Amino acid sequence: MMLACQAVTRVAGQDSRVENGTYYRTTRVDGHTIFYREAGPKEAPTLLLLHGLPSSSRMFEPLFARLSDQYHLVAPDYPGFGHSDWPDPRTFAYTFDHYAEIIGQFTQTLGLDHYTLYMQ
Repeated sequence: MMLACQAVTRVAGQDSRVENGTYYRTTRVDGHTIFYREAGPKEAPTLLLLHGLPSSSRMFEPLFARLSDQYHLVAPDYPGFGHSDWPDPRTFAYTFDHYAEIIGQFTQTLGLDHYTLYMQ
């Protein structure tokens, strides 16, 4: 458990490069910290990878290893999953509609104008 806590502390609010060229990053969307993994050249075609439920962006590690030389890969953790904020359910709607809004704002925040969406 302490290792997981240390990893979150290390990546929150800063870039951290790991061996396979993946960056762990965070951004703010609608007042919430959203964690995401990013790899590959930014000028390459972008793949936005959205994890299933219950899961996190970690499920895409094998794809990152195989595709990051050809594609710009971006994989966020939804609020309430992985390393993103876990908002109080009394004040945050954990619905597909709200997740769609959050991801729309996430793509705008990152300036992702053109991407291919892959959902699990």
